Amino acid sequence: MRIKRMGTFLALLLLAVLVVLPLLWVSFKSIWINGTLDLLAPIRTVLEKDLTGVFSHSLILGVSVVAGCTLLALPLAWLMAKTPLRKHRWLDIVLLIPFMTPPYIGSMGWILFMQPRGYLEQLFPGAKWVSSHFFSLFGMITIMSLHLFPFLYLILRNAILQIGGNKEEAAAVHGASFMYTVRRVMLPLVFSSYVMGALLIFVKTLAEFGTPATFGRRIGYFVLTTEIQASISSWPVDFGKATSLASLLLLACLTLWYIQSIVVRKHSYNLVGGKGSREKIVGHRSWQQALAWVYVVLLLGAAIGIPYFSIVSASLMKLRGNGLAWTNLTLQHYGELLTWGSPSMKALTNSMGLALLAACLAVALGTWFALSIGRAKQLPQRMTDMFSLLPNTVPDMVLVVGLIMVWNAPWMPIHIYNTYGMVVLTYVVFFLPYTVQYVKARNGQLDESLRQAGQVFGGKPWYVFRRIVLPLLLPGMLAGWMMTFTISLRELVASLMVLPPSMQTSATYIFAQFEQGQLSLGMAMAVVSVGLTTGLLLIVNNMNSNRKWNA
Repeated sequence: MRIKRMGTFLALLLLAVLVVLPLLWVSFKSIWINGTLDLLAPIRTVLEKDLTGVFSHSLILGVSVVAGCTLLALPLAWLMAKTPLRKHRWLDIVLLIPFMTPPYIGSMGWILFMQPRGYLEQLFPGAKWVSSHFFSLFGMITIMSLHLFPFLYLILRNAILQIGGNKEEAAAVHGASFMYTVRRVMLPLVFSSYVMGALLIFVKTLAEFGTPATFGRRIGYFVLTTEIQASISSWPVDFGKATSLASLLLLACLTLWYIQSIVVRKHSYNLVGGKGSREKIVGHRSWQQALAWVYVVLLLGAAIGIPYFSIVSASLMKLRGNGLAWTNLTLQHYGELLTWGSPSMKALTNSMGLALLAACLAVALGTWFALSIGRAKQLPQRMTDMFSLLPNTVPDMVLVVGLIMVWNAPWMPIHIYNTYGMVVLTYVVFFLPYTVQYVKARNGQLDESLRQAGQVFGGKPWYVFRRIVLPLLLPGMLAGWMMTFTISLRELVASLMVLPPSMQTSATYIFAQFEQGQLSLGMAMAVVSVGLTTGLLLIVNNMNSNRKWNA
């Protein structure tokens, strides 16, 4: 018991250093000006430097993307929960593809398709007028909504599935129409799940860098993340401006998180009880099913078809000026990309190495933290739980600014800034919540009698952990490893800000190619990176499904 308490204390201390200290440091530096405390300094900086427009742009974009995701995800969630489409579970996997695609790559796919003399104009010359309308705030909201809607869809679909058919039958018995049932029964029951999903979409939009950096710059729409990145990465470096913007971003997200927690508490209902319930499936008529399929196909075409058509076409093109033509296709860019010793190959191997190291470290630390949290009955365990989830509730840009300031501070005894270690550390901090959540969920399902049975037969604590607990936790650890590896491989924000000079990863290589106009090489790298990630995930997933612990 004493060892367990000490382990929880050390986990809490480590999380405080890795996660809490950088966020506190950002807030402190923004209000501690020239040796005096000035709580209004961030607001004054924003006003003095005329950054109110950037701040309002971020808020407008966040609210608009939440509205866009709702319009896309809510009908889809209902169709996949309440109509015969629910039996096509493969759609759930396909619908995750937009979310797994790096945002800056998806944005470039849309830009290539919709720009003047782009692929749309080459395929349908009469659609030339669409370009001028698309390159606007509406186009940016569309791209970001199509990227993030799967996140909200999964939350809403699960919430609708939990309602069951008995509530609708009760409403029908009392003479309620379909619309009345939707308005007074269904929507109130899914409201708390929607608020939670909407907050996460809002935070992810505010934290997004790839789309504002590619599409936003093109239409002159600047947001907080692009301004923070510009303040730190271009001369003269302005940390005051960066910390002020980061503090306001953090304050906005924490305020919304607090409002969301109150709303969720007030509108949470127990929907799963001991009694079973029949599922009510609607939309059996052929025209209704045809209409549902039309919606799904159009959505998949916009979210996956258009960006991936542009990505693959651009990666195979000899000369962009010659446009879409069979004679203009080549594999030359892939050959150049995969030449051993080339800058692109070095970037790819750097990414693989960083992602492997980060995934392994995140799994080791995340498993430790999850076991320390246990069932979160005591205050230190609840604090460990909260600290471990913090990176998922604050924008990445804020966290990376804090990590840079802490690990680059003169008083820091360990000097890893501008080294390979700083990149790995940043990835681990960013993606730690995934492993903690997966392992914690798996650990919560283990009955205490399993450990007690091991002890009854004379097993020492380490033996019980190694032979009973660890094998049962492995699927959760593997899921955390896969998630960390996948996202680390395409991480752009942290890579741009903490990579040592002259070092590149696949994400920064693609971004640099876009900046330099070498689109074909950038798109070829995107195809190779996504292909490698997908292939590796399929192999690991197949190995996992064949293991005896899943039997």
